[in-house]
Amino acid sequence: MSAVIVSLRVKATPDDAFAVFTQEIGLWWRPNGLFQLTPRGDGVLSFENQERLITTLPNGKVFEIGRVSAWAPGEMLAFTWRQATFAPEQETTVTIRFEPVGAETRVTVEHRGWASIPQDHVARHGFPLMVFQQRQAEHWRALLASLGARLPTV
Repeated sequence: MSAVIVSLRVKATPDDAFAVFTQEIGLWWRPNGLFQLTPRGDGVLSFENQERLITTLPNGKVFEIGRVSAWAPGEMLAFTWRQATFAPEQETTVTIRFEPVGAETRVTVEHRGWASIPQDHVARHGFPLMVFQQRQAEHWRALLASLGARLPTV
């Protein structure tokens, strides 16, 4: 199975990192033109009732990115991930782990399932899988850096 795996240490407790990841995702998420969630952009992301990840577009429409499968504050978060251009049977999965490392927290994102999305699909931009995953990893690395900038220090 293909996976994009990115880790970053942040100066926060696992509980704080989890809280900012989930409660403030709309503030630290940075859109990337290459990986837009919908053809109209990313909108404002939020977790709804610990059940699903959504984005609210400027026109007020809501798009469900995915369903939450694990919600363990300070430890782990997992959810399915779909872009608006995915066919009904296409989805990927995201798992985020929050692990204490001394006075910091290692936040690890695993985004799996991209091999099931055809290379010619608009979401892959024609990139071979390895190139696509490298670009996706760069995007997640930038997102985790943005998350880290929002966190209170321990």
